[in-house]
Amino acid sequence: MHNFLFGIYPYIALSVLIFGSIARYERDPFTWKSSSSQLLRRRQLILGSVLFHVGVIVIFFGHLIGLLTPIWVFDAIGISHGAKQTLAVVVGGIAGVMALAGGIILFHRRWTDPRIRTTSSVADIGILGLLIAQLGLGLMTVFVSLQHLDGHEMTKFMAWAQGIWTFDGAAASYIADVNILFKLHLFMGLTIFVLFPFTRLVHMLSVPLRYLYRPGYQIVRSRRRAPLPVRNGKSAQLMAQARPVSAAGTQTRPAE
Repeated sequence: MHNFLFGIYPYIALSVLIFGSIARYERDPFTWKSSSSQLLRRRQLILGSVLFHVGVIVIFFGHLIGLLTPIWVFDAIGISHGAKQTLAVVVGGIAGVMALAGGIILFHRRWTDPRIRTTSSVADIGILGLLIAQLGLGLMTVFVSLQHLDGHEMTKFMAWAQGIWTFDGAAASYIADVNILFKLHLFMGLTIFVLFPFTRLVHMLSVPLRYLYRPGYQIVRSRRRAPLPVRNGKSAQLMAQARPVSAAGTQTRPAE
């Protein structure tokens, strides 16, 4: 079972994530959205959304860089295993608390507000609850990591993650003896990958990066009180033929 969960299931999860997302975008592109409920209740959304998204972004890139960067790179730049472990505990712990607090705020908002709950699907509430549970598990692993500040425990997860990406058949064996909390955290993370294409999480793949390099412009509402002057004869003729409409909805005739 261990070999299946951490040696085979990762490939199933990644395959569903990639091909499921492509299929959804091709088949139902109009469902590719976050379905914001900002118009229904704005105040609580801003605080919860900022905390949640900032925390999750830090955690995501922390995991991505920390797990997939070869160990020799850290050794080459002089970062010891212990220093990396301490950095992961401190930064990951702070980001995890932020994301968990934001997630709880968003869940409370979505669950207790009748209007928002009516417009929410089972998948909306379910995936948010799953993310909160995953964040809680991640924070629980911090206390286990504090007992292994030498960093050697972390190298096991690095070897596992890199083994998955390089199709190492022995990848699952690298984490066979780690704490059960880490295994639950990994399994739940892979399960979130499986559910990703079928929930609102797909909006993560549509980050509007083009706003960073598009030409700058500003839209300003005109305060002009009079219409612009007519610039050609044809428009003048059309305006001359137009008849003003009275409040009752009938055309007024010019005085004889």
